[in-house]
Amino acid sequence: MTSTSVSKAAPTHAHEGNRLRALITASPLLGPAARTIASAPIVRELRRRFGFRDSKSYWERRYKKGRTSGVGSYGRLAEFKAEVLNAFVKKNNVESVIEFGCGDGTQLTFARYPRYVGVDVAQGSIALCRARFAEDATKGFYLVGQVPESLERFDLVLSLDVIYHLVEDEVFETYMRSLFERAGRFVIVYSSNTLEDSGVPHVRHRRFTDWMEQHAPQWKQCGFIPNKYPHDPRHPDDTSFADFYIFNNQGN
Repeated sequence: MTSTSVSKAAPTHAHEGNRLRALITASPLLGPAARTIASAPIVRELRRRFGFRDSKSYWERRYKKGRTSGVGSYGRLAEFKAEVLNAFVKKNNVESVIEFGCGDGTQLTFARYPRYVGVDVAQGSIALCRARFAEDATKGFYLVGQVPESLERFDLVLSLDVIYHLVEDEVFETYMRSLFERAGRFVIVYSSNTLEDSGVPHVRHRRFTDWMEQHAPQWKQCGFIPNKYPHDPRHPDDTSFADFYIFNNQGN
């Protein structure tokens, strides 16, 4: 498969609310107060009751409105992720990749994977990907829970910009178990790894490595790649709080 070499511009419909929130967070006077208020349990509950039902519904509505997977799948952030992942796949002779949370497939256009399966919770996401890659026999796309049992474990399991969107504990737990049930040699997670409150209802930061220590002890971290464009609240559309965490299976 040949990856696209054309840099994709970030979506033009960036949310003004996100920009305003970023400016407030960056303010030395307003930022601490805003974070304190946002972390209050009653505020979190109100956020979830009004305008946000659950993570699955959020993404279904998002795709139905014609919106994208997010700015992380465009421009320099997408190119950075592809640079890291393509080099890893080549260096480690990875033959098969499965990604849990494939989104709209934009990030995948940068990839060079011999064989790929994308999984997502949103029907809209799967429909977009199947249409986008209809002529590519090396790729398949499935809803969560519908991946054929006949598919063996994959050399590499990917989780890119997903974990911090799993706001429900039970969804997070199920997702993490799915990652390692399908993993053969490597798991790569591109995410935040903190307990800091995000201040928005569809983002919940987690220390996912704590879960791994308890539930997947045979998987050891063998690499860490910090983001080339670390989060800057003044530039929320082309910076990120996610970094690469690489794990290998030492239980084989």
